[in-house]
Amino acid sequence: MDFRKIINVAVIAHVDAGKSTLVDAFLQQSHVFSEHDELVDCVMDSNDLERERGITIYSKNCSVNYLDYKINIVDTPGHADFSSEVERIIKTVDTVILLVDSSEGPMPQTRFVLKKSLEANLRPILLINKIDKKDQRANEVIDEVYELFLDLNATDEQLDFPILYGIARQGIVRYNPGDANNDIGPLFETIVNHVEAYPNRLNESLKMQISALAYDDYIGRIGIGRVYEGIIKQNENITVCNENGKKESRKIANLYNYQGLNRTAVLEAQCGDIVLISGIENIEIGDTICANGVFEPMSQIQIEEPTMSMNFMVNTSPFQGRSGKYVTSRNIRDRLHKELEVNVGLKVENTDTTDTFRVSGRGELHLSILLENMRREGYEVAVSRPEVIMKTIDHELCEPIEEVICSVPNEYSGSVINKLNLRKGQMIDIQDEGSYTRIIYHAPTRGLLGYRSEFINDTKGEGVMVRKFIEYAPFKGEIPARQNGVLISCDNGKAMTYALWNIQERGQLFISPQTEVYEGMIVGMASKNMDIEVNPIKNKKMTAVRSTGNDEAMKLVPPKTLSLEEALEFINDDELVEITPSDIRLRKRYLTNLDRRRHMREVNKQESQD
Repeated sequence: MDFRKIINVAVIAHVDAGKSTLVDAFLQQSHVFSEHDELVDCVMDSNDLERERGITIYSKNCSVNYLDYKINIVDTPGHADFSSEVERIIKTVDTVILLVDSSEGPMPQTRFVLKKSLEANLRPILLINKIDKKDQRANEVIDEVYELFLDLNATDEQLDFPILYGIARQGIVRYNPGDANNDIGPLFETIVNHVEAYPNRLNESLKMQISALAYDDYIGRIGIGRVYEGIIKQNENITVCNENGKKESRKIANLYNYQGLNRTAVLEAQCGDIVLISGIENIEIGDTICANGVFEPMSQIQIEEPTMSMNFMVNTSPFQGRSGKYVTSRNIRDRLHKELEVNVGLKVENTDTTDTFRVSGRGELHLSILLENMRREGYEVAVSRPEVIMKTIDHELCEPIEEVICSVPNEYSGSVINKLNLRKGQMIDIQDEGSYTRIIYHAPTRGLLGYRSEFINDTKGEGVMVRKFIEYAPFKGEIPARQNGVLISCDNGKAMTYALWNIQERGQLFISPQTEVYEGMIVGMASKNMDIEVNPIKNKKMTAVRSTGNDEAMKLVPPKTLSLEEALEFINDDELVEITPSDIRLRKRYLTNLDRRRHMREVNKQESQD
């Protein structure tokens, strides 16, 4: 086949820096869309959850043509919880476009993705985005990026990076902020001038490494990766091998590459291109595809270990099966194992009981996205409070530590500092930024569980907090748990306005009138540091009704509706989140008062024996 110049580019940045918006501009200005195509924002964020939340969860590929080059573009997630997606694709690209907000500057995830890029000996292109902001400080941000490169031990060649300025939302990239062009032409020119196309290795033996997985109901498991040497062909017999010595002879059933946004079937693909192959059932991340009879495995792709886990259980509440189609342990097990096909940052383990599975991931968001997808697919599941994964390093118990960067109005900084200190955090830096204060802490993940909702309340919704795992460090000691108890329903039925009007004096309600409740269900947060049993279904006796004029109107405070992440952060060890397609409920692990007392006696007895 004729050799074609190919350059693979990854767009990397912290969350909300404009990665997906920049990819939109790439596609629109490369005439990928026809006149009849409907143009939507963040077209690469095709998943429903990605569109609703405005974030990228899964890395995705597309391609555009520029002059005689084919440029494969990879849009990567910005959240640290999905960093395993970033780690894998870095090996498949020739350069990265590092997006940095002209106002915020480098953020925690910026450091992580840049570190991985520099370790892979890539030479990044810096794009200062959102230069139309009123508070933009592009020159200071560039200095901060240089400092970040130096901190990460960048080589002299990597430090000599081109700098561009852009407004991705308007599809504009310029060499200088004052230039007059209104397209992203300078970015295309910089890519082809700054990066050499992949070398011509058509005559060498086939070598490809799998860097991502996908699944199709019709063709099964799909391996995605870059062809490093030779040519790969449909229906070709190949050898699948890894550095552990495993090798198997297989046949490629289907071969695809990316043309624009579409996955297109091809008969063959050349070195340098990113392709998708099917027909190999047990293919794994890091596997090397070699020519038939050849054993030359490439080095494995290292994925960082999970830092947080929770138990997924069969839903045993009285409302089990009301809205879900899949409610048994077999259904949950099959769904989790299906997720393992494509989600390499996840780990699933069996427990002592057949109806409970221990699922580990990179953070609360990572696990909650899985749960949200499951409930939309019709699954019912109960989950326990997230727990951090401890490690023993050099005979010492260690726990995950995160870097926390808070930007809060000056008047609320004292409260934030006090709360982070109580949670065993260590202040690293504090800076005055006009009416805002920027605070940087290193704090144990344990202490940050449940803090986000407190942070929002403490800063009246005006604060911004970002977190990123940095290392394992020695155990920091005991950390105070949630200070408030909960309001627990002691009966089954529909909640009544009369009952809730009396209950709301005792705390913050989570339910509204006519909500169905059951014994052991949590209906609110108590104002005291103790659990309180309440009867939300009690109604006003008819004999107590006098005249309408004498009855005072019962006005309820609007209930607090918890999102899935907020519910996971809120619960304690003796509580569960019940997740169904229609509702998210909180409940006690043991529903009746008698069972809860019996359990506490057993716990106290066990502690006294120990």
